[in-house]
Amino acid sequence: MRRIAFPVLSLLLLVALAGAGAAVWGHARFTRPGPLAVPATVVIPKGLGLAGIAERLREAGVIAEPLVFRIGARLTGAHRDLKAGEYAFSPAISMREVIVLLESGQTVVRRLTVVEGLTTAQVIAHLQSVDGLEGTVSPVPAEGSLLPETYHFSYGDSREQVVARMARAMRDLVADLWAARAPDLPLATPGEAVVLASLVEKETARPEERARVAAVFLNRLRKGMRLQSDPTVVYALTDGQGTLDRPLTRADLKVDSPFNTYLNDGLPPAPICNPGRASLVAALDPAATDDLYFVADGAGGHVFARTLAEHNRNVARWRARQEGAPNAPDGTAP
Repeated sequence: MRRIAFPVLSLLLLVALAGAGAAVWGHARFTRPGPLAVPATVVIPKGLGLAGIAERLREAGVIAEPLVFRIGARLTGAHRDLKAGEYAFSPAISMREVIVLLESGQTVVRRLTVVEGLTTAQVIAHLQSVDGLEGTVSPVPAEGSLLPETYHFSYGDSREQVVARMARAMRDLVADLWAARAPDLPLATPGEAVVLASLVEKETARPEERARVAAVFLNRLRKGMRLQSDPTVVYALTDGQGTLDRPLTRADLKVDSPFNTYLNDGLPPAPICNPGRASLVAALDPAATDDLYFVADGAGGHVFARTLAEHNRNVARWRARQEGAPNAPDGTAP
């Protein structure tokens, strides 16, 4: 009996030693620095599974031994908690560190910047071109309802989610600014403030001019004067799709559209773009001025005037700097 027991015990001891050796070897492989030589970004799709994740990481050069990775993930219980997404892996990252990162869900944060003054059609077209976002946007949001800003997102986020965040940001900002608006503005609703801000946004790109441009429009509203804003005509001519690829003509100013502020009193029926924070602030906290007119100064800015006579002199100076002026708008409006 003892003769049989000794070989069995010896065999069991050898198996145990071999197992322990394999465990030590596997742990060393699992925790040692990996083969990645330079930082790498890898997308782990949803539903890929442990074997698929290991192979994807091997193909990207993050790990060299998918089997050890899979065994380590199962032995640690992490295989149930690995999350899909886009991950940034540092050089020489170990398999254990890879698993910790995939468990954390700390995916790459991407940036999306929407500039001020785009129409909603232009914003949606931009979103469609952004890599890493999924899906389409339907229905298309209303003009002026999206706040131009820099937004962060992760790979696989939906475009509709981003648009919803932009719309929420616009609603919250307008509500805050409306509550703190200057007194006695000729604006009945927050929506009218957004319309005015959209005109300011399209009229000037200079921060120091926005409050003064807003004041001109507000002064004209108080006096019952037509706003006569060229960008409203551009919006009418392009059906809100973008910019006009030519200068406006006098004939353009007669286009039959509710957005044409040369023919219609008051504000346009809706915004003509998505205004940014600065233009919204200007619309609700305008400069203290009696100006009623402005015209381009030929250097990227504008010259302002309180009287038509002064404005016509400014227009004459502007025309003197231009070529082909005979077919341009008459300049009696801002």
